[in-house]
Amino acid sequence: MDEADRRLLRRCRVQLVGELQVASLWDALLNRELFTPDMIEDIKRAGSGSRRDQARQLIIDLETRGSQALPLFISCLEDTGQDTLASLLKTNRQAAKQDVEAIRPLDLKPVVLGPEGLKPEKLRVVKQDPSKLSQGKLAPVVLGPEELWPAKLRPEVLRPEVPRPVDIGSGGFTDVCTQDRAKGNVDLAYVLNADPCGYCLIINNVNFCHESGLRTRTGSSIDCERMQRRFHLLQFAVEVKCDLTAKQMVQALMELARRDHDALDCCVVVILSHGCQASHLQFPGAVYGTDGCPVSVERIVNTFNGTGCPSLGGKPKLFFIQACGGEQKDHGFEVASTSPEDKTPSSDPETDATPFQEGPRSIDQPDAVSSLPTSSDILVSYSTFPGFVSWRDPKSGSWYIETLDSVFEQWAHCEDLQTLLLRVANAVSVKGTYKQIPGCFNFLRKKLFFKT
Repeated sequence: MDEADRRLLRRCRVQLVGELQVASLWDALLNRELFTPDMIEDIKRAGSGSRRDQARQLIIDLETRGSQALPLFISCLEDTGQDTLASLLKTNRQAAKQDVEAIRPLDLKPVVLGPEGLKPEKLRVVKQDPSKLSQGKLAPVVLGPEELWPAKLRPEVLRPEVPRPVDIGSGGFTDVCTQDRAKGNVDLAYVLNADPCGYCLIINNVNFCHESGLRTRTGSSIDCERMQRRFHLLQFAVEVKCDLTAKQMVQALMELARRDHDALDCCVVVILSHGCQASHLQFPGAVYGTDGCPVSVERIVNTFNGTGCPSLGGKPKLFFIQACGGEQKDHGFEVASTSPEDKTPSSDPETDATPFQEGPRSIDQPDAVSSLPTSSDILVSYSTFPGFVSWRDPKSGSWYIETLDSVFEQWAHCEDLQTLLLRVANAVSVKGTYKQIPGCFNFLRKKLFFKT
C-alpha cells in the first residue's frame, strides 16, 4: 500500500472503527483475496474479540495487503451495503489524488540566468576553467523543458541528485538508497527468502504457583497476542506455549533446537515472564517458570548454538525477553518534556521483578563486561536495562512489547532490525513516571530485514 493510502486509512481510523460492520465483511474479503482464512481468524481473535477490536485490527492489517488493498476494501464495503464508509474513503482518496495533480508544474518557460543584457539567440555554451571566471563573463544556464531551449544551447553536465535522507526517529537519518542496496546484497544483509522464514516460539507465563510468591502477570496475554500476530505477518510459523515450569521451558526450547532448520532462514524466541538478575558468564538475567524456578537467559540462548542446533549455523537467531532485569526502579533525570501524554501512565503499571538470586557460582560477576559471548548470528533484545524493573500495564500489556509491535508494524517493511530496536528504545524511554530503557546484545554479522 502506498503512503498516501496509509495516511488516508489512519485519518479515517476513528470513524472506521466506530462504524465498520465486520461480521458481514469476512466473505467479501476472502472472495477478493484480500486476506487468507488464517488471517481472518487472527483478526477475529484480536483483543477481546469485540467488534471494535476486530475492526481496529482489520484496518491495521489492511496496510500490509498490497498496493490495491484500499480500492479492493472499498469494493467490499460497497458489496456489503456500507456505502457511507465506502463513500468516505473513495471521496478522500480522489481528493488526495487531485491535490497531487494540482501541484505538478505545467507550461514551464525557459529562464535564462546570466549577465544582464544577453539575449538567448546570442547565447552559447562556454567551457571555461572555473578558476578563470571573472565577473561579467559568467556562462549562462537555461532552466526549463528541453524542447523550449534556445536552438544553439546544449545542456551543461550537472552532478547527480543526492538521495534524500529520511528521519529514522532516533535523532538521526538513514539513506533510503543505502537501505535498499543493503537488502539486496548478501554480504550486507541476511537472506530471508524461505516460506515460512522460520519458527517463532512464544512462551507466555501468566499464572504462577502459590509457593513461588510470584503474582499473576495480568496483561501478558495481550502481549502474547500482539507477538503472535506480528510474527505471523512477518512470515514466521508461530507456536505459543503457556504457563510452563522451568523444566518444561527448557524442554520446549530443546525440542525447537533439535528440529531441522535447513530449509529455513531464521529462528525467533519470545519469552514473557517474571525475571531476575542471575550470575552469568555471557548473557545477563533469568526468567521464571511457573513453579518459581529460574532459567538463565544464557542457557536459553546457548541451546541454539552451533553444537545444540547445527542446522541454524550462520542464520540469525533472535531472542526477545519481556521480563525484569532486577528490582531497581529508574526515576530518570530531568529533561525538557517532549511528550506530555507520557508524563503519567494511563493506569498503575506492574513490574516483572523478583529479588536477585545468587547461584552456587559465587565467583561469577553479574553483568560482567569482560566475558561477552563470541557466538555469531545472535541478537538478544531485553525489555529493560540489567538490574532494573520492566513495566507492564494490566490493561494494555507491557511497554516494551506494545512499542515493539507498533514499531514493527510501521517500519519493518523498510528498516533493518537494529534500526527498529533503536526506535523501540527511544519510544519506551519517554514513557511513565518511572523510566525504562530496552537494550540488546547484538552479535549479528549482517543487517536483518524482515520479510513483509
